[in-house]
Amino acid sequence: MTAWRDLLGSTLRTEHVGQTPTLAGWVARRRDHGGLIFVDLRDEGGIVQLVINPERAPAAAAAAHDLRNEFVVRARGEVVNRSPETINPNMATGEVEVQVDELEILSRSTPLPFQLDEEGVDETLRIRYRWLDLRREHMQRNIRTRAKVTSIIRNEMESEGFVDIETPIMGKPTPEGARDFLVPTRLQPGRFFALPQSPQIYKQLLVVAGFERYYQIARCFRDEDLRADRLQELTQLDVELAFPDQEYLFGLVERIVARIWRETIGVTVEPPFMRMSYAEADLRYGSDKPDLRFGMEIQDVTELTRGSEFGVFANAAAVRFISVPRELSRSEIQKLEDMAKSWGAKGLAYVVVREGGEVSSPIAKFLSEEELSRVGEPGTTALFVADEPKLVAKLLGLLRLHLGRELELIDETQWKFLWVVDMPLLEWDPDAERWDAVHHPFTRPNAETLHLLDSDPGAARAVAYDLVGNGIELAGGSFRIHEPELQEKLFDLLRISPEEQRAKFGFLLDALSMGAPPHGGIASGIDRLVMALLQEPFIRDTQAFPKNQAGIDPMSGAPTGVTGEQLDELGIAVVVEQDAAAS
Repeated sequence: MTAWRDLLGSTLRTEHVGQTPTLAGWVARRRDHGGLIFVDLRDEGGIVQLVINPERAPAAAAAAHDLRNEFVVRARGEVVNRSPETINPNMATGEVEVQVDELEILSRSTPLPFQLDEEGVDETLRIRYRWLDLRREHMQRNIRTRAKVTSIIRNEMESEGFVDIETPIMGKPTPEGARDFLVPTRLQPGRFFALPQSPQIYKQLLVVAGFERYYQIARCFRDEDLRADRLQELTQLDVELAFPDQEYLFGLVERIVARIWRETIGVTVEPPFMRMSYAEADLRYGSDKPDLRFGMEIQDVTELTRGSEFGVFANAAAVRFISVPRELSRSEIQKLEDMAKSWGAKGLAYVVVREGGEVSSPIAKFLSEEELSRVGEPGTTALFVADEPKLVAKLLGLLRLHLGRELELIDETQWKFLWVVDMPLLEWDPDAERWDAVHHPFTRPNAETLHLLDSDPGAARAVAYDLVGNGIELAGGSFRIHEPELQEKLFDLLRISPEEQRAKFGFLLDALSMGAPPHGGIASGIDRLVMALLQEPFIRDTQAFPKNQAGIDPMSGAPTGVTGEQLDELGIAVVVEQDAAAS
């Protein structure tokens, strides 16, 4: 194998009995049993047990007395069968062990800040000593699975004729939804590059340039607040093709997903995946990424309650409810109402239907027989929200997910995928008094609603789509605008002036005017995909060297200050706020 070892100790099996290999790795555990010393030797594949007998190998036994966890050692000895009573069925190497003849300490370890098998270690401490954290079996699984995922993606993309093309890391600032990370340049003082939020414009230009099938495993950067499922530095599969066909694109992504799930976690998923319009997902689940592993769908009773004696219902733009499969107590409902109010609700109405059929509710006296007949089966609680449709959907969607988890309604063994299609093209920003692009400003309106751009832009729908798995967005994309006149029209709706269009996107508009084919694509965040695949609670544990939740790298100390000389070269002055300076 190498000059250091003949093979990995983790690969030893009964067929190796009688051989005398040289092994090398880390000490995972050392146990002294009345003369005999047992060492669990770890390498990248797992663990094998070494046995050091002072009568057989006195020099090796003397060296073994100094061993501590995470020392690096090399050992040579005979592979033997374990006695029947000591076989460990939980280890791949559990039927054999190595009787050591020679033992050499290659590297020592200082006392560890935490043990590799220790639970609940603070995340900042783990990232501070990330090289140690990465030795844990859990993290080894995550990073190796991620590598396998990208290998499968590359294999599938290249088998379909897509060409892997890198795009610039330093580019032009463009409005794409998040803040840019800016990069100053010494050669052009006062000017800045931006790190790409995505290769969006570059991939469009590549298709215009005649690379009809482009892909890239691309690094992207977004200066935004971090959450459990959000990163500032992320990696995505980026795909663009000329003359796009939605059925082909969906089929390609479904094959990739099915292969990833099958080959990494042994789960069979069956394409084609279900499809649902954005409007239906919003109405039934209060979300554009619905979790279909449990029911408790939102039910609309707006029309039914138009003439209700309960004024809150009668006068609300939308009245909807979820039927919780349990009789909730008043205190439980109060906690849910407090939660809903923190999300923007004015209140939370309820109707409890007891097992015997009797109704318990402060609003029951205002509801008709027909209204009460819709609220649920015996042993359930209906939770109502009455307000503007957008807020009602959001509140009930959040309550549904919360209760699904709290009441353990979610089948964690299931995988439910769907495509959410027919996305809105634009949404109104009341503060800025202008339209915003829901996806991005290069997204194509669908043919059926294109005419609404002149009369009712908010009703226009985009040729845009998201792949959702178990309530997590796994991929998203759209068809693009390839006509410069239509692109300018969208820019006008977004209040991007002709001068700003030329300044920010002039090169794209020029490209679109020189024979741009119809084109479209999709992108999938590798980090989030692996997070969903392995059911990781924190996306940062899918990366080898992440920043923490504050956007800081506790390991290297980045970001750091720089010298005045460096700032002078760049023509930059750092202004320290008074409050910050005082602290």
